[in-house]
Amino acid sequence: MPVESEGAVLAASPHIGEAEIEAAVRVLRSGRVVQGPEVAAFEEEFSAIVAGRHCVAVNSGTSALQLSLLALGIGPGDEVIVPSFTFAASANAVRLTGAEPVFADIEPGSFCADPDAVAAAVGPRTAAIMPVHLYGHPAAMDRIGPLAERHGLAVVEDACQAHGAALGDVPAGAMGTAGCFSFYPTKNMHSLEGGMVTTADAGTARTLRLLRNQGMEQRYANEIVGANMRLTDVAAAIGREQLKRLAEWTERRRANAALLDAKITAAVTPPVAPGARHVYHQYTVRVHNRDAVRRHLDERRVGHAVYYPTPVHRLLPYLKDGRPDPRWDLPETERAAAEVLSLPVHPALTGEQLARVADAVNETGAAL
Repeated sequence: MPVESEGAVLAASPHIGEAEIEAAVRVLRSGRVVQGPEVAAFEEEFSAIVAGRHCVAVNSGTSALQLSLLALGIGPGDEVIVPSFTFAASANAVRLTGAEPVFADIEPGSFCADPDAVAAAVGPRTAAIMPVHLYGHPAAMDRIGPLAERHGLAVVEDACQAHGAALGDVPAGAMGTAGCFSFYPTKNMHSLEGGMVTTADAGTARTLRLLRNQGMEQRYANEIVGANMRLTDVAAAIGREQLKRLAEWTERRRANAALLDAKITAAVTPPVAPGARHVYHQYTVRVHNRDAVRRHLDERRVGHAVYYPTPVHRLLPYLKDGRPDPRWDLPETERAAAEVLSLPVHPALTGEQLARVADAVNETGAAL
């Protein structure tokens, strides 16, 4: 559990500074508070970190995932391949369209979808693949992309934890048919709450804009059935300020991760695949006897968390007759869920605090 008391090393530390406060107040005083010039500017500025793709701002990362699938025509009768080792929103977004998630196992190093497992899961009803760039490490898109192309499948990147991540020279959000980001407060950048969809296709971008705004481009000229998933201008203004510092904060996260890599000896530190740019939304290690490790970290007042203790295919909405569906044989997913532990890596940490985190872990003798 995260430690929040004074003197503790916090598991996360969302930044809300004077620039964000001033931006919010400026918008409130303007009277243009919903789907206005701040949203348009945020979309344009965010495009610069996703290789110039069209960007469509929405009210959450979950909305981004759901609307992406809908814009690509995915719905009842379709299947979408998604890892089970992820936040439930990935699979929930599939279900919310009327389609069904098909769960694939993960690679033990990156915690992202195993391309071989994804290939084995492709069937006659498969319409899309949703790789998740978990913890800020990009999925193996160099293999998943060609696989999708061979089968004529859409690829919706769940990049909700991967702002600024990349594989080679290609940034997260610019590798698939669509990319989805979250701006929840604990993410690498935030807008208090919000999301963004990225796509190279202008037609898909227009459909997304219709879907987020009751199916309208012109007021009262509804073209399709849509929803209200708009981002407020207040949120967009905060997001614009956060975006200005994303590169700086990302380098701090990466430097903090390198320091932890060097100091931690009693746990398996997160490997990085060749050519991958990891942005460390979470710094996630593997440990034996996780409960004992967590108790010791609590005693040392070092924040921590488990993402995710229960794979999605074991959550209540995805059970079959009250049990995990026997189709899902996911040994690496089950192992990760039992062993992972995320440690503080956020930009606000000091060198002394990082050393304290490493020392607390090493004291447990938790090496695998």
